[in-house]
Amino acid sequence: MRSEKVMVDTARWMNDELVLFQNSVQRFLSSELVPHIAKWRDQGIVDRDFWYKAGDAGLLSASIPVEYSGAGGSVAHDAVICLEHARTTDCSWGWGVHNICTHYVITFGTEEQKQRWLPKLASGEIVPSIAMTEPGTGSDLKAITTTAIKDGDEYVINGSKTFITNGQTSDIVIVVAKVQSDTGAKPLSLIVVETADAKGFRRGRNLDKLGMKGQDTSELFFDEVRVPASNLLGGKEGLGFSQLMQQLPWERLIVALIAIGFTEAMVRETLHHVQQRKAFGQRLMDFQNTRFKLAECKTKLEVTRSFVNDCTEKLIAGKLDTAEASMAKWWSAQVVGQFEIYPAISLQPRYIGCMTGKTPKRPRDPNQLAKLITDIAAGDITEEAKPLEPKRPRPFASQKLEPEAKRSASKPSR
Repeated sequence: MRSEKVMVDTARWMNDELVLFQNSVQRFLSSELVPHIAKWRDQGIVDRDFWYKAGDAGLLSASIPVEYSGAGGSVAHDAVICLEHARTTDCSWGWGVHNICTHYVITFGTEEQKQRWLPKLASGEIVPSIAMTEPGTGSDLKAITTTAIKDGDEYVINGSKTFITNGQTSDIVIVVAKVQSDTGAKPLSLIVVETADAKGFRRGRNLDKLGMKGQDTSELFFDEVRVPASNLLGGKEGLGFSQLMQQLPWERLIVALIAIGFTEAMVRETLHHVQQRKAFGQRLMDFQNTRFKLAECKTKLEVTRSFVNDCTEKLIAGKLDTAEASMAKWWSAQVVGQFEIYPAISLQPRYIGCMTGKTPKRPRDPNQLAKLITDIAAGDITEEAKPLEPKRPRPFASQKLEPEAKRSASKPSR
């Protein structure tokens, strides 16, 4: 993986220290992650020892304060890691969910909770997941049915969750549940389940998805699971909804950064293809239409990059709100979705149409875009920032548009 600028000249938030950090992240991912992408995709899960290697390299502790065994960096360091990971086109390693869960503990955890979990999150000894989505509930948090009933100094959790990233490997699960209060109300709370000692906790299937094949995405079941009351995140009941909402700007910006990295990869792979592939006696790159399409791709990428950079700068300054973060997430997902269907595919139809998996090894993987297409399918509904909408316009405006429900594809996992 070659060295690239993080966000070219539009990134005012980058500095010399972050550039050095970026180079370190690139070297680690090139040597320790990229060679294993195909294996993880085939086996449906990331090797556990990779988490320890990532912890040793500082990729899990960048924004964790030094007093909790972290590097003492900021969300800017997390943004660099997120983008560099996306540039590898890997969808197996659940870094994003690990980072989101880590921020929940940093922001809302009690001092005892921080001391207990953050050092192990930093080292890779703890792999976390957040259990929000249920079989009949996605973005409608009010419809969550998982309950946590106070019984002395414990909570008794009952319910089931699905599409949970890191579900097969998680050592702690941040469960979104309704806690019944003395008044009869059932406000949402976040309760951390430590899976090693949790009787009644069970992992279901590692779900077989259309894309994101290497990411372990699981069903989780809670049957009379008893958890110490000290595992209530923040130490006070009823804060779950506000805690979830406060983290939305960063969570949605993660999706935007991933989209930037994926779009870069699609442009890069398409450019390599048209420079090598010949038709009618000349390279595809030499056709004027090819250059038109590549110019269109690059323009959309740089416009999107500028907007995401602006949002990143605001996030670092603590000024990014949920609405603008949602716009960045929505727009960048639309852009990478457009690349997914056209024009990147139109410049590589032979490889996209026929190759989606195992082919003889070549110096360069001809299936890269085919894999990206299935992995990207969930991008524009991750975090569920927008409702069902009409189908995107096709390449030719004269074609009649017909409404179509959003495809579920690789259901984003939480």
